[in-house]
Amino acid sequence: MTFTVGGVCRRTGQFGTALSTSSIGAGGRCPHAVPGLGLVVTQARTDPRLGPIGLDLLRAGRSSGETVAAIAESSPNSAWRQLGVLTPDGDAAVFTGGSCAQPADGMVLADGFVIGNWVQSEAVLAAIAAGFECDPMAELADRLLQGIEGGEAAGGELDPLQSAALVVCDPAYTFPIIDLRVDNSPTPIADLRRTWERWSAIMEGYLLRAVDPAAAPDTRSLEGHA
Repeated sequence: MTFTVGGVCRRTGQFGTALSTSSIGAGGRCPHAVPGLGLVVTQARTDPRLGPIGLDLLRAGRSSGETVAAIAESSPNSAWRQLGVLTPDGDAAVFTGGSCAQPADGMVLADGFVIGNWVQSEAVLAAIAAGFECDPMAELADRLLQGIEGGEAAGGELDPLQSAALVVCDPAYTFPIIDLRVDNSPTPIADLRRTWERWSAIMEGYLLRAVDPAAAPDTRSLEGHA
């Protein structure tokens, strides 16, 4: 019961995902991303174990399509699963099991994928794609958020949304530069947008702490207290 967009920015080399759902805490279960390797999203009746399995397949040199197929073939419960896989060069693949809550579908885009289940209609998926693709020169995080905002505006999910998440990897870092989530809110996508806007203003300072802590600003400066 989730809708998701995954995408790459060929200009910056970034890749990532944004998602929202009617269940609590989806950001801790659904997205699995490793910089330089790729992204696996597992949803519907989510099995978080499939994320690391998919990443191991990518690490072994499998394509996104081969990864999706291997996960589906090896899982005895694949009919209940929905998957999206993406590599940093934009190779994407999706899978929707036949027992996923309907309407359920997915699509591969020029720069990513969209998957969703228990949405109002397939128009929601088209709206997510349109939101993601409407401004190719925008920051990837904004494009991903525009995707799920478009999906919500088109009807979203059949049950009220509770959680949302945003994850972005950048080739300059060995950890995701954005890993934000709203776990329990009546307005998770709006809350995620506000959280991203706050993080975007201070993100560079926190990233500098990782690579050059002596030159990084202190917490009070980052948070605007001094």
